[in-house]
Amino acid sequence: MDQLGTAARRWEFVGGGSEKFWELERAGATVTVRYGRIGTNGQVKAKELASVEAARSHAEKLIAEKERKGYREAGEPTAPEPRPAPAPVSTDEETFVVRSHVLTDPAPEPAAAAALSTAAEAPPRVEDAPEDCLPRVLVSPPWTVEREQAEPIVITGLQPPAERHVVWVDDERQHWENSSQYQQNGGWAFSAREFREGSVPLWVAIRLFASAPEEIARPLLKDWRPTEHEGGNSFTARMIARFELDALPLVLVLAKARPTHWASYLAPYFDSEIAACMAEWLVRLKSLRTTATAWFDRHSEAAARALVPAALGADAKQRQAAETALQLIAKRAGNSVVLDGAREYGPEAAEAVRALLAVDPLDVLPAEMPKLAAWADAGLLPQLLLRDRRSALSAVAANRAIMMLAISRPGDLYPGVAVLKEICDPTSLAEFGWALFEHWRSDGTPPKQAWALTVLGAIGDDDTVRRLKPLILAWPGESGHHRAVAGLDVLAEIGTDAALTQLNDVAQKAKFKGLKTRAQEKIAEVADQLGLSAEQLADRLVPDFGLDADGSMTLDYGPRGFVVGFDEQLKPFVADSDGKRRKDLPKPGAKDDQKLAPLAHKRFAALKKDVRTTAADQIRRLEAAMVRGRRWTLAEFQELFVAHPLLWHIARRLVWASYDGDQLATAFRLAEDRTFADVGDDALELAGTVEIGVAHPLHLGDALPAWAEVFADYEILQPFPQLGRAVHAFTAEELTANALKRFHDIAVPTGRIVGLQRRGWERAMPQDNGIEPWISRAVPGGAVVINLDPGITVGMLEMFPEQRIEDIWVNDTADGAWSNRRVRGFAELDPVTASEVLAELTELTTT
Repeated sequence: MDQLGTAARRWEFVGGGSEKFWELERAGATVTVRYGRIGTNGQVKAKELASVEAARSHAEKLIAEKERKGYREAGEPTAPEPRPAPAPVSTDEETFVVRSHVLTDPAPEPAAAAALSTAAEAPPRVEDAPEDCLPRVLVSPPWTVEREQAEPIVITGLQPPAERHVVWVDDERQHWENSSQYQQNGGWAFSAREFREGSVPLWVAIRLFASAPEEIARPLLKDWRPTEHEGGNSFTARMIARFELDALPLVLVLAKARPTHWASYLAPYFDSEIAACMAEWLVRLKSLRTTATAWFDRHSEAAARALVPAALGADAKQRQAAETALQLIAKRAGNSVVLDGAREYGPEAAEAVRALLAVDPLDVLPAEMPKLAAWADAGLLPQLLLRDRRSALSAVAANRAIMMLAISRPGDLYPGVAVLKEICDPTSLAEFGWALFEHWRSDGTPPKQAWALTVLGAIGDDDTVRRLKPLILAWPGESGHHRAVAGLDVLAEIGTDAALTQLNDVAQKAKFKGLKTRAQEKIAEVADQLGLSAEQLADRLVPDFGLDADGSMTLDYGPRGFVVGFDEQLKPFVADSDGKRRKDLPKPGAKDDQKLAPLAHKRFAALKKDVRTTAADQIRRLEAAMVRGRRWTLAEFQELFVAHPLLWHIARRLVWASYDGDQLATAFRLAEDRTFADVGDDALELAGTVEIGVAHPLHLGDALPAWAEVFADYEILQPFPQLGRAVHAFTAEELTANALKRFHDIAVPTGRIVGLQRRGWERAMPQDNGIEPWISRAVPGGAVVINLDPGITVGMLEMFPEQRIEDIWVNDTADGAWSNRRVRGFAELDPVTASEVLAELTELTTT
C-alpha cells in the first residue's frame, strides 16, 4: 500500500520549552493535517489537490519540512541515527571522478569544472543501496542485455478504411470561425476573377477562402492547390471552420510540405493519410511530438483502425512509425482501443497486434540509443537518494537512471522513470534533475540534449519552478523562444499550485508577445483539463501562504513565539504570544533556538514580499473584473474571497452586488465578521442561485452617494477607485459616428501608448519593417482600435518617441487594417465599457 495511504501518521517535537504534535492523513487527493500542543485536540486543516499524485507530493513536502524542523515520527528513536562520516576530499569518490576527468581532459567542459569546485561542498555521502534492493530496470536495463529480435509478423493486403470526418472540441469551431476575418466592401467577384486568371500568393488565396461569400469561395477552394507553402496563417483557422472537409485537401498539402508550419491545423480532421503523417512526425520530428500526441488523443479509435495495416506491413519505416503510434494510443487510451481496431482486419491481425502490445513497456526502446554528453555522468551530480534518505543509487545505477531520462520524450516518458519516482526521494530526484539541467546550460543548451530541460516536468518540484521561471522569461531575449516554450510545458507538467501560478504569471506579464501568447494557450489547456476557464483557474491559484483562516500564522523561535498576520490594508503586524503588538518581528537572540528562529525570521521577510506582490496582482484582477463584468456563483464567492485568509481583506474594501443578468439586484459589502451587509448596514441573505460581481459605480446609480458615506463612516480605504471612480459617456454625435474624433491628431509619447497594455490593450502584430501601426482593446463582440502614426517599432521604442492618434474606431476583431475601417459604431458599446474606454483615452491624452 502507498506509504501515505489513508492511515494518519503522527510527528512530535519536544524541546526548547515546546511540546507539539503534527499529524497528517491523505485520502485520495485530499491532505488533512492536525497540529497543536501535545495533550490538546489541536487544529485541523484540509487541502484538496488536483490529483492523487499531486496530493502525495504535497504530503511528502510537508513531512520533509517538519522533519527538517526537528519533528520525529511517533515510534522512531528520539536520538538521530549516526550518519556515515564524509570521506576526506582527497579520497571522495565523486571528487576523484571529477578531478580525474578534469585533469585528463585538456579542455574540460564547464559542467565538469563547476562540479570539481563544488564536490567538496556536497553533503555527506550515504551508503549505496545494494543491487538486490533495486528494481530490475536499474540492475539489468534492457539496453544493456542482448536479446534476440523476433521476426516481425507481416500481413499483406490490408487496407485502411476510407474514412474521413471532423471532430470539434466544445466551442472550438466557433472560436476558429471568429479568429480573423477580412472585411472588404464589395469587389469579391473581381477578386475571384483575378484568382482564376493567374497565380495568386497563398496568403491572398486563404484570405479569400476565409472571407469571401460562400458562393464565391467554395467553388474556388475545391480544386485549388498552392505552389508555395508559407503565409496566410491568420486566416487558415476561419477557412477550416467555414468549409471543414472541403478545405482538407489544401491543408493536407500544406502540412505535408511544411509540417512544423501547418500540422496543428489538422487537429480537427481525421483521415487515414493524416494518421500516417502523424505517426511519422511522432517519431521523426521532435517539435511535433506534442501536436501528434494531441491528435492521437482526439482521434484514438479511428487512428488505431487506420494504422494497423502499416504496423503489420513490410515497409520497415512505416511499420516502426505505426507501431510507435499504436503503443502511444494503447498507453493513453487503453489496449482495448487498439485491439478493437485490429479485430476489424480479422483474427490473425488481432493476434499480431496483441503480441505487439504484450511487449514489456520497459523493453520498448528507441531505434538508436542516444549518446550521452560527458556532463551527463553520475560522478558529476549529487547522490540520488532513495525514499528512506539513508541509502542512494550507486554511480552505475544513477547513470542508468540518466539514460532513462534521456530516452524520455515530452508526453511519452520512458516507463522506467515512473519506477525511479517510486523508489527515490522526491526532493533528491528534483535536485538531481536540476543539476543535470544546469550542466546542460553550461554546455550551451545543445538541442540534442534538451531532454535535460523537458524531464524536469516529470521529476521537478516547486523549487524547480521557482528557479526555472526567471530563465523562461529571459530566454526569448537570448534567441531562445523554443526553449522558453518548452519551459512552459515543464511548468504545466509539474502541475502543482506553485507551478500553475507561475505559468499564469508568465501568461499575464511576459514582455515577449510570442511567449505570453503561448503561456496563455497553455494555461487555457490546463484549465480545460480541469473543467475550468483560464480565469477560474487563476482564481484558484491565489496562494494562502500557510496563513490560518483569520489571516495569521505563528512563528516559532523555540522558547518564544510570535503571531504575524496582515490587517485590512494588507500591512503586516506582529504580536507576542500574549497578543501585545510589536513594531516588527525581532531578530533572533542568543536565547532563541539557533535553527528555528533564523528560519522563522527569514520566512516572515519572504512572506511580506510575497503578500505584497500577490496583493498587487489580485487588486489588478479585481479591478479588471469590475470593468469587464466578471461574475462568480455565490459558492465560488464564498470559497474564493470570503473564506480566503488574504483575499477577504481586499474583498471587504469593495462594494459587491448580486446580478440578474446584466442588472444589479442587490448591492452589499463584507462586514468584519464576514457576513453580508446592505447599504443600511442590515444583515443580508443571498439566494444560492445569484451571481456575484464587483459593482461598477454606473450600476449603483442613485445609491452611490449612500455607499460612499458608509465607507467614509467606517474609514474603509478602497484598493482601487470604485465609489469615487470618474464615469464618462459618448456625446449624442459620437453615438451615431464610427470614428471618435475628439482624440484625433493628438500627439502622445510612445511610452504612454505602450503603457495601455497594463489596462488590457494589445499591440498589433508587427507589419512591414517591424512597425506596429495600431493598438487595440477587446470589447464585447469586437475591439476598439487606435491607429498610430508612424507606429511603434518593435524593440526600438526610441526610434519614434511620439505617436499621433490617426483614428479611433470599433472593429469586429483586433485588426487595424485600412480596408477594415468603419465596420461598427460606438453606440454598440455598453455604458460601462464606453465609460472605461473613454477614461483610458482621456488619461492617455491628458498631459
